[in-house]
Amino acid sequence: MKTLRIIIICLIVSGAIFYSSDSLAQCSMCTLNAENSVQNGNTEGNGLNRGILYLLAAPYIAIAAVGFLWYKKYRRKNININIKENKINLN
Repeated sequence: MKTLRIIIICLIVSGAIFYSSDSLAQCSMCTLNAENSVQNGNTEGNGLNRGILYLLAAPYIAIAAVGFLWYKKYRRKNININIKENKINLN
């Protein structure tokens, strides 16, 4: 069962890596400015695109960090609990 889970996770991660495409998410004014700067030989457009992707990745990294901390804190541990055999009267 554990190997199946690892295989599924590897397939999902490899799919996300290999089937991704370049995303250039900009408003129309930023796109026009970036295209004009690249045509004139400047590299500000590439920096703008990288900055947008950086801002896009930040929430996902934060959610992944919170999920990892939650997993580490609340995962099941191998602890033996000794419970007495006597019945408890709650009345």
